[in-house]
Amino acid sequence: MQNEISFVPIALSFAGGLALFLYGIRVMSGGLKKAAGRRMRDFIARITDNRFTGLLAGALATMMVQSSSTIMVMLVGLVQSNLLTYVQALSIILGAEIGTTAMAQLIAFRIHEYALPVFASGFVLNLSSRREGLRNAGEAIYGFGLFLFGMSLMSGAVAPLRSYEPFIDLLRYMENPLYSVLAGMLLTALMQSSGAFIGIVITLAQQGTLTLEAGIPMLLGANIGTCITASLASIGMLRPARRVALAQVLFNVTGVAIFLFVIPLYADFVRMISPSEGLPGTVIPRQIANAHTLYNVFMAVMFLPFIALWGKLLIRLIPDNPGETRLQPSVWYITNSALSAPSLALSYARAETARMNRILERMAGAMLPVFTGSEAARDKVFPELSVGGGIRMREEKVNYLESRVSAYLIAISRHELGERESLEAFALMNIVKDQEAIGDSIESLLQKLPEKTREQPSGMTAEGKADLSALHAFVCREIATLTVAIQEMNVRQASNVLHGDRDFLVLSAAAESRHLHRLRTLPESAMTHDIHMDLLHAFEEIHHYCKSIARSIVNQETGERS
Repeated sequence: MQNEISFVPIALSFAGGLALFLYGIRVMSGGLKKAAGRRMRDFIARITDNRFTGLLAGALATMMVQSSSTIMVMLVGLVQSNLLTYVQALSIILGAEIGTTAMAQLIAFRIHEYALPVFASGFVLNLSSRREGLRNAGEAIYGFGLFLFGMSLMSGAVAPLRSYEPFIDLLRYMENPLYSVLAGMLLTALMQSSGAFIGIVITLAQQGTLTLEAGIPMLLGANIGTCITASLASIGMLRPARRVALAQVLFNVTGVAIFLFVIPLYADFVRMISPSEGLPGTVIPRQIANAHTLYNVFMAVMFLPFIALWGKLLIRLIPDNPGETRLQPSVWYITNSALSAPSLALSYARAETARMNRILERMAGAMLPVFTGSEAARDKVFPELSVGGGIRMREEKVNYLESRVSAYLIAISRHELGERESLEAFALMNIVKDQEAIGDSIESLLQKLPEKTREQPSGMTAEGKADLSALHAFVCREIATLTVAIQEMNVRQASNVLHGDRDFLVLSAAAESRHLHRLRTLPESAMTHDIHMDLLHAFEEIHHYCKSIARSIVNQETGERS
């Protein structure tokens, strides 16, 4: 009988089912991410140091988007952006491992028999709804239907193999835990989806071709294989982000090392607590799904109390690099412990705001030389970065500090403040917004200019360079003056910036007039016209925001609000 089996139809049917299965997962995950992805990111970013909250958040987020890999990549990005610490991410990782078991529980109930009605309902919802949220939900539902239909095709494809002796012999090899773990790890890494591989395992179990003892180590291997996505995402990232990816690997490898030697005992325990009777093809799938859930819950319970120790271990394995740490956005002065003393907290906010201005000094100082070719195209403080790379790194710092200082000032304003403190807090809120705008202007200029001008000296005339250098020196002096003014909210220094407005306007108008004259008389000036005008406009923008900062300092002294 086994010689009459035709492998071509089986392979084609299984391949088609697998393609639908994987495509369904992608569509479903895409719909869920569109419906809830941004909210999930914001939700995770607001997690505090409470490890239990982090665990719950990780589980819920993974259940919502049905992809632990997505959550891991999100965590790597949040830690890279300094919105989470790597220690905060550890409990979320454990929660994500629990959340990924929800799909295994669902598909173990043979609901693939309802694949087409599920697909039809989702398709109609997606097609007929005007609201984007409902359309995204419909996309997720019809993706789930495709996923189930692909599973049904795979199940039907492998049904003839139940009595095929060579195939049964092959699966007996899978009862060797090492072979099963390796198979699960490699196939999951290739698919980059533990959910997809677990679906295949349950499909084989539904046809009675896979035992619980063979299925458990495959699940363990899948947990290691799914680490590949976060590991790839962390390549080239800062060390805290790389620790997140390493933590997932360590958690799962440690779990496999513990369970690998007790699989027979664990299988007996799972049978004891799982249904032993049911419809054909449902008992072992239910046991495999339960084994998967129990394993991940046990690992979370075991590791959660020792999160701090795991954090220290990760520091030892990937130690901080002082040079790299300086590249990361971070606050130096503001601290929540000072909020109970608003005057002290304001002094910290003022110090952080002055620090932002010092960062802008370096950004502004580098913006002209990189285009005129008058200095080597390396950052002065971080020679491993190009000048453009240094500007972008500092712009990220300014954006981060604007967000943190603004939130800190809002927290201060919720306390009882005197009139002078209230005016200063309001002034600082305006100042950090203007500082961010200066950083954006400089970074935007960098994006607008051709790549070749960042690598080669420009063809500007000596007169054109002299005009731009004069304007550049003027705005650099303004920013340096404001750094001093912000430190003590010094009205005299701020007034100097406002009084210099007429001088800047004269200098800018003269530079523009001379440039237009060169355009008429020197053909080579036309080649650099766009660059020249972009730089002129950038200097004008920076001067405008410097005036706004100076005005905020003056107004807080006079009692006005801009």
